[in-house]
Amino acid sequence: MAKYRMVRTEFWKNPIVSETMTPEDKYFYLYLLTNPHTTQIGIYRITKKQMAFDLGYTIESVHSLMERFIEHHKLIRYNPVTRELAIKNWGKDNLHKGGKPVMDCINSELKEVEDLSLISYVSETILKDEIRSLYESFCKQDLEREVSDQDEHDTYPDTEYDEVDDTFMHQNTIRGQKENEKEKEKEKEKEKQQQQKAFNPNIENNPEIEDQSQNQKSKDVKEMIEFWDNNGFGFSNVNAKQQLLSWLDDSSFLQPKDILVKAMTIACANNKRRLNYVIGILKNWENESLLTVEEIDAYQEDQKPIPKHKQSTETFPAGRAIPSGFELDLTAGEE
Repeated sequence: MAKYRMVRTEFWKNPIVSETMTPEDKYFYLYLLTNPHTTQIGIYRITKKQMAFDLGYTIESVHSLMERFIEHHKLIRYNPVTRELAIKNWGKDNLHKGGKPVMDCINSELKEVEDLSLISYVSETILKDEIRSLYESFCKQDLEREVSDQDEHDTYPDTEYDEVDDTFMHQNTIRGQKENEKEKEKEKEKEKQQQQKAFNPNIENNPEIEDQSQNQKSKDVKEMIEFWDNNGFGFSNVNAKQQLLSWLDDSSFLQPKDILVKAMTIACANNKRRLNYVIGILKNWENESLLTVEEIDAYQEDQKPIPKHKQSTETFPAGRAIPSGFELDLTAGEE
């Protein structure tokens, strides 16, 4: 059965929409409210790749818009693990009528949500008590699950993890996993920044460095995509490009963009324009702890085979030549 969504005319009177959103923001917000994946509860599963396909945008553009709506407008939340998106004001704008059919539909859809923290997020703006109470009942289940997980770990301690921080014990919940992943990402980013500072001692504390870093990252992404598209790796292979671009942030390289371009150049030289071939090169360099282009060049130079000297076919006499007609007398000098 075809699904339809109606956007109220009040949408255009909302100060956030009329005063703070760009035309692109409004287009994206209307898509989030009306795309075919929306549900009755304001929480649905969708990938960034699907959004990019529907909107005709690149993955990078969708990623930027998502960050803008999460951090700046604060209108949505997105769980990258479960691929679930929640719209903050969905309940205020859409959940006004109760009744058994509506409540049964909401209850059925809430049961499908994996990240229960998103249910709590949407429930905050629901005005109708009956519907908000149904949402909150699932929030209580989330809390009970966390307590149950903690009790289970307390009852059956694993000595192997005695020295691990207590926050590790909450990883069985989606929220715990997400927080732990964020902490790991922060630690990894901090370590990478320290390595980059050691590699380039001319970098000083400067309030503009963060903005410069973001601008440089945008330039790096653009250069990577242009190299990929212009060298036959597959213009429409968006997923492969996205995976390769993740190496800009997730690798231990000190010069990630230059090293990625070098790996793609090698792939072109060997006529192996495939993502797995490029990643194989990058993993080999990481395994050898080669973190800069200079280290890679030096390593490759050392790996070149030593050329064997060409053996001469010309023969040379050992000592002076013996005159023709000479006879050796073995008895000479015995008397």
